[in-house]
Amino acid sequence: MGTATAIVKQAYEAFGRGDVPAILNLVADEVDWELVGPTTLPYAGRRKNHKEVADFFAAVAHSDDIHAFEPREFIEANEHVTVLGWEDATARDTNKKFESEWVHVFTVKNGKIIRWRGFLNTAAHYGL
Repeated sequence: MGTATAIVKQAYEAFGRGDVPAILNLVADEVDWELVGPTTLPYAGRRKNHKEVADFFAAVAHSDDIHAFEPREFIEANEHVTVLGWEDATARDTNKKFESEWVHVFTVKNGKIIRWRGFLNTAAHYGL
């Protein structure tokens, strides 16, 4: 396991504890952070700094009740780490339970996450 994967795993461990400040300590001051999805999904869109990334995590917590969140496979290529995972959650606005596989792509430089892209089945979130 390389340094980039170790940092990404630390971020997931912090997420599992609900420790957003620990995640932010792993994120560069200027970051390119985006969950790709429709604008109707509260946590979709691009963020560029710590406050906006913290807002992202607040939006996730406000939008979804996550029952299980499992990073399952880590694929490292130099400074890039692709993570394949799965989650089980309930959309708070509809009270509909959903499951989705997801993909997260990280870029780590100088010990900090400088780029993150997230992809999940947003249709499942809406019960479609």
